[in-house]
Amino acid sequence: MTAAAGVPAWVAPARACAGCGPSRVRLPLWVERARVGSVDAEVFGQIGLQRLLDKRWQLSMEEREGASAWVLRGGGATAALGALAQALRGAGRCGPWRDEQLAVCDGQGRRIATVERGAVRVLGIATRAVHLVGCTPDGARLWVQQRSLSKPSNPGMWDTLMGGMVSSADTLEQALARETWEEAGLRVDALQGLAHGGHVDFAQPSGEAGGIGYMAERIDWFRATVPQGLAPANQDGEVERFECLPHAEVHARLAQGAFTPEAALVLAAFYGW
Repeated sequence: MTAAAGVPAWVAPARACAGCGPSRVRLPLWVERARVGSVDAEVFGQIGLQRLLDKRWQLSMEEREGASAWVLRGGGATAALGALAQALRGAGRCGPWRDEQLAVCDGQGRRIATVERGAVRVLGIATRAVHLVGCTPDGARLWVQQRSLSKPSNPGMWDTLMGGMVSSADTLEQALARETWEEAGLRVDALQGLAHGGHVDFAQPSGEAGGIGYMAERIDWFRATVPQGLAPANQDGEVERFECLPHAEVHARLAQGAFTPEAALVLAAFYGW
């Protein structure tokens, strides 16, 4: 189904799912005077506060903005969040550990710290990601990837040409260039007509650590033409294969739920649905 023929039936439910509230009670998480995320109401009690603290940091339940909240303080925000992430990891209450730092921002978008990527969903910390929609020169087909069967999230599902996180070391443009090379073996300066297409926001429960995670993410997506004679080739082992599909086949796979939720909504925006 094309945009001219109407919006496909799967789009509205997918957008609704991308804006779901938590399925379990969550409490705000503050670092000093900045609200940075949220945590499952039971998680700290389940692992015991003694596992979260040493004499450099303090984690306590306080009232903030008229509601109960967990407040972490002492020893620097990055170090404190790092200790908290390690404690959650040791208790088996953390997502897959990546040894990759992501930015932690306050409510005004100011960066105040970094934290291990594997902890962001459990701590409800907002993240940023980039996706690239790659077209053929005649505009008739899209390059898409199948995620590696060993990926911890959505293994084997279909994705845009590239999708990846923005690390704490990256600007948005640097993340786009790095991830495009690592996932697709393409240099962004070799692409044609590279342009920012827009963004897609996600806020929904996440399955990390037995279902206690919450995903809050903004995805900036870009479009570009992959020139004739260039073909993607994965560099980091996280892609099973690439295919160059006519739009009708992309539409069919979207309707079948074969794409990741993030890629599906990026492609819906690309098609103008």
